[in-house]
Amino acid sequence: MNILNESRKPARPAPRLLLVKSAGRITPNMIRVTLHSADLGDIVEGCEGANCKLMLPEQDQPLEDFSRQLTDGPRPTTRTYTVRHFRKEACEMDIDFVAHGDYGPASAWAARARPGDFCGFAGPGRVKVPSFYADWYLLAADMSAIPVVAATLEAMPQDARGVAIFEIPTAADRQTIVAPTGVRQHWIVTPETGQPSPLQERLIREIDWPDGRVQTCIAGESSVINGLRQYLQVERGLPRDDTYISGYWKIGLVEDEHQNMKR
Repeated sequence: MNILNESRKPARPAPRLLLVKSAGRITPNMIRVTLHSADLGDIVEGCEGANCKLMLPEQDQPLEDFSRQLTDGPRPTTRTYTVRHFRKEACEMDIDFVAHGDYGPASAWAARARPGDFCGFAGPGRVKVPSFYADWYLLAADMSAIPVVAATLEAMPQDARGVAIFEIPTAADRQTIVAPTGVRQHWIVTPETGQPSPLQERLIREIDWPDGRVQTCIAGESSVINGLRQYLQVERGLPRDDTYISGYWKIGLVEDEHQNMKR
């Protein structure tokens, strides 16, 4: 007699095959790729800021061969990104990539992406800040985390108050983000040096700390994040449930190595 194992996890849905609708630089160091497919029509609205997995074809790989690989394996090169915009009716999604030239496979793919190109997609996961209930908000990002922080700002109630800090390599990398007027935006220009920057933590420590409950949305380079986590959760005593703070990458490591280190 077969016994149903009710604890068995449901099978993950197969990756979606998405096509590139457009691609180009929105700032000198940020590339936006717009992807589309009718398969995006069943994704729930409001997923901006959620993680997703992008599966990347080899250069010049035929569509039919890549489509078969998504189904049968081996798994293509996969990287984690953030949903920046999602337009359900149009079945379109924007993904923003930090431009690293040919250093990383995702950056290289985005830099050469043209309409009609393709990739695999899995997700999205849950948004990082699903509800807003605080008296004050603290947000911080380097280039890698601008998409999650920008999406969080755009989802906030219009009467929200707080501070948002963005650290970028050039002044031209500043973006226009629609945010509540009560959230002050600070843009710090730090040319890439290959060393963790102390400027976000320094600025956060200098903030006139408000009364009331605080929520955070903070992400970026792991060494910077470790210092901020120590300050906010240990020194300030902010509850973990109120503090989304995550290391998205680490200087000197590719994503697979960084994920292994986190585990």
